[in-house]
Amino acid sequence: MNRNLIPSARSVALLLDPDKADEARLDRMIKIAAGNNVDFILAGGSITFNIIDPLISAIKASCNIPVILFPGNLLQLSTKADGVYFLSLISGRNPELLIGNHVLAAPFLKNIKERVIPVGYMLINGGKKSSVEYLSQTEAIPPDKHDIITATALAGEMLGMKMIYLEAGSGADLPVPPEVIREVKMNISVPVVVGGGITSPSQIMEAFRAGADMIVLGNGCEKEPSLLEEACKIRNSFS
Repeated sequence: MNRNLIPSARSVALLLDPDKADEARLDRMIKIAAGNNVDFILAGGSITFNIIDPLISAIKASCNIPVILFPGNLLQLSTKADGVYFLSLISGRNPELLIGNHVLAAPFLKNIKERVIPVGYMLINGGKKSSVEYLSQTEAIPPDKHDIITATALAGEMLGMKMIYLEAGSGADLPVPPEVIREVKMNISVPVVVGGGITSPSQIMEAFRAGADMIVLGNGCEKEPSLLEEACKIRNSFS
């Protein structure tokens, strides 16, 4: 396993969706990411209208930032990325997203298994039903259920997950609350990744202060590209 793809210090990742990556927007976002030393670029999305290989190739041709596959479904599998986040939706009880899809994907990823990183993926209610929640046919954990959230994160670590990803969902009204991040961070020893609903520098600062090891920005940056630059400045303030 390539441990360089697991955040060891506070990190910022940019999530790029192949269905939203028109050439002009992609070029602009990659330039901002490279200029501010973004740590990782994640490639993936909830729905697949376009194959993901061209997006990965375009990113790698434009910068030296590690590209990590963040697959929303089996149609987004690729061996071109520097790493693969092998997501298990441990907050839900859909067997296909706990192990079923993984069984189908494993033979395809066999020859790059050293680049595959198991990640416990947890949906936290961000104020409205997310695309992931709807498509996965699972229910997000209410943010006030700290005991359930913590126990789920602990179970993920005990099952061998190398990271726990707390996700409020793309376009969420509210990000994962700082108190949730803090509670999870206090109880597990693997990195905590936080994404969804982050739209302001103050929310980024709160997430890092609460213990997030990596912040993932997606839609917020598409609407306000300067948010990515601000995120990197905040990250740097902790070093």
